[in-house]
Amino acid sequence: MNWLLVIAGGMVGAPLRYLTDRAVQTRHDSVFPWGTFTVNVVGSAVLGLLTGAVAAGAVPERVQLLLGTGLCGALTTYSTFSYETLRLAEEGARLFAVANVVMSVAAGVGAAFAGGALADAVWA
Repeated sequence: MNWLLVIAGGMVGAPLRYLTDRAVQTRHDSVFPWGTFTVNVVGSAVLGLLTGAVAAGAVPERVQLLLGTGLCGALTTYSTFSYETLRLAEEGARLFAVANVVMSVAAGVGAAFAGGALADAVWA
């Protein structure tokens, strides 16, 4: 049953990632990968909130499989982040490549922490 929850979440997360990435990226006239940045930060915040809710006992662990492992696992994308950073560097946009790494890591970790802190404030 657990693997079905992960699959179901992934079936929603993967197209959501693609659609969100395209919607965000088309609104920015920049080589910076704003779409990937957005899905990774949002996914980190959701995962932080969800993990905090599970730790507080407010949400069953099955929900973590569905939304955390499945949805967030398919929504967020380390491989695309890596590829886009490499592409920026290869195309001579090294400042954007460095900014992508620094901003993505800082914002992702910050979003996960904020999500966890919100869960702690709500359910602790």
